[in-house]
Amino acid sequence: MFPASFDFYRAHSAEEAVSLLGEHGADSRILAGGQSLIPAMRYRLAQPTVLVDINQMQAANYITEENGELRIGATVRDSDLEFSDLIRTNYQLMSDVSDVVADPIVRFRGTLIGSLCHNDPSGDWPAAMLAARAKMIIQNKDGKRVVNADEFIVDSFTTAVEEGEMAVETIWPTPSKNTGASYQKIERKVGDYATAAAAVQLELNEDGTVKEAGIGITAVSYVALRVAEGEALLRGQKVTRNLIKAVAAEASKMADPIADGRGSAEYKKEVVGVLVAKGIMQSLERLGRKVEA
Repeated sequence: MFPASFDFYRAHSAEEAVSLLGEHGADSRILAGGQSLIPAMRYRLAQPTVLVDINQMQAANYITEENGELRIGATVRDSDLEFSDLIRTNYQLMSDVSDVVADPIVRFRGTLIGSLCHNDPSGDWPAAMLAARAKMIIQNKDGKRVVNADEFIVDSFTTAVEEGEMAVETIWPTPSKNTGASYQKIERKVGDYATAAAAVQLELNEDGTVKEAGIGITAVSYVALRVAEGEALLRGQKVTRNLIKAVAAEASKMADPIADGRGSAEYKKEVVGVLVAKGIMQSLERLGRKVEA
């Protein structure tokens, strides 16, 4: 199919992009990688009358680490993260996700911020954003604002980005040396959306107890979910098999999936708990720790 007609503008700065969005209103959309937007337009699930292309915004193509934070610009591709030595060395969760998002062709075009803004209920990045306590910088004509992951992810295909605004940067805290992470995903075939997936990040104290925990799950509800009750169970505790089972049960309890071609609702509820358990165990293994008896 062919998309409905639209006008095309090329922005060379965030200010120019925001100005164009403000001028053309709710029917205008940002075009970065286009890996979600263009297919939706082809099937007329999305019919913007204006596209604002930001691919010439050279100042938006950066991955920098400073003051305990990783900053990523709006035109950074998934493949940039996949092959970044900085990401592979210091950001295990992000590295895991960047390896399994869609397929290599999509990763060479799709952007991290674009995926987060698309906020597909089965997307990989929103769950990781929740687990890592990441933030989004949103710009409008009046300036910029910072939005935490819990507030950024609003509903299916809906985020805190409002009309006339653009997400210009995402900020991820730099994990300490005592942090392990893992992304666990089940898919029908390579490149498919997740049947279920879980993002886990654990920071340990020197005595092996959990200092901080982050758990995000995806493809098992109308939106990615943070398993806050499971995180609370982990804090201050040494990780035992019984504790892992309890945390996994919290994830399954939170899940509210639908049955589809990828599996029954019952299967998805069960398997997301298994994925959380596997994520916790791999996070510990990557720190050279073992699960307590």
